[in-house]
Amino acid sequence: MLDIYDFYDKMERNNIMLSFKGDITSELLTSILQIMESKLDNLQEEPKIKKKVYNVLVECLQNLYHHMDEVDWVGPNDKARAAIFMIGRVDNAYNIITGNYIKGDNVNGLKSRLDEINKLDKEQLKEYYKQVLNNGEMSQKGGGGLGMIDIARKSGQKLNYSFLPVDDKYQFFSLNIKIAQ
Repeated sequence: MLDIYDFYDKMERNNIMLSFKGDITSELLTSILQIMESKLDNLQEEPKIKKKVYNVLVECLQNLYHHMDEVDWVGPNDKARAAIFMIGRVDNAYNIITGNYIKGDNVNGLKSRLDEINKLDKEQLKEYYKQVLNNGEMSQKGGGGLGMIDIARKSGQKLNYSFLPVDDKYQFFSLNIKIAQ
């Protein structure tokens, strides 16, 4: 029972407002967005900040839903879509943290795109967004790559990410987005 208290205490110290671990479904996305909209209303957050947090949250969750890779550790027929999501508020800033498994083969391509986005300033991000939108190219999973650009634009921050090797086939991708007031 001490472990659960330690977990609770860490969440309390980091002002975690909502946390989830498991399979990300479209129904779950709807529920999380409704819960967070209600929490932001209860906090009487400024409309500008509320909109920014909500928009970044939508992009982060859609990213998890559309782009996480299935893992097959149990057996070839047992695949799982596991992810983690947390949102917290510390010192007038919101932190949206996501984590999911990604195939090792996909790491270099994603890292390259994230690094490219992080090199750009506000105006360059706006132009890059338009360029990708007009390009019309789609990824293997159906996205055009606009989500991460949009997260960087709306948060006004660099994309803080990491990859942690899990085994010879998978890595764990984490993304921590800060939205300052």
